[in-house]
Amino acid sequence: MDNEQQQPAPEKKKLALNVVSDKKHKGFGAGSIDLSQVACVIIDQGEAYIDVGAMHAKSKVERGIKFSPNKEDVPNGRPAWVVWVAVDRKENGSYYAGAASCEMLIDSEARRGWKILADHVNRLDAAIKRKFKLDNIGPEEKAALSKLLQEHNPEWWNNSPEELKELLA
Repeated sequence: MDNEQQQPAPEKKKLALNVVSDKKHKGFGAGSIDLSQVACVIIDQGEAYIDVGAMHAKSKVERGIKFSPNKEDVPNGRPAWVVWVAVDRKENGSYYAGAASCEMLIDSEARRGWKILADHVNRLDAAIKRKFKLDNIGPEEKAALSKLLQEHNPEWWNNSPEELKELLA
């Protein structure tokens, strides 16, 4: 056996889900989406809370649920929403730059749920692109989301566009 040192195998480059910024980036992973500035909010039974597990469909309400694209499969489901909230920064500080809500039905007892994955992806994309799509939530959900965003970071709320504040009023 030789006394030569074995060279460690070169480390594989990891795929990263990184919000697209103005950094000049070329090479492996170029064009990937940076989700580090996207928060996942769950609205369930009138309460809004941050749940990072929602990014991978593993939020508290989604865990253990078998989802179907057919609403008929969940006749006793209660409505719940994932809200993608994008945060950005401008000269006077950070702010809520985009938000999009995605509807789900959850039947915890039957461990069944309904959601349209394509809708979740498209609405996540809208939030990342600094759009507000909150058309599928009612007054109670809007109030819960508004309260959470204001309490989470009052400065971000104050710096946010009037469009968001009007949508949640």
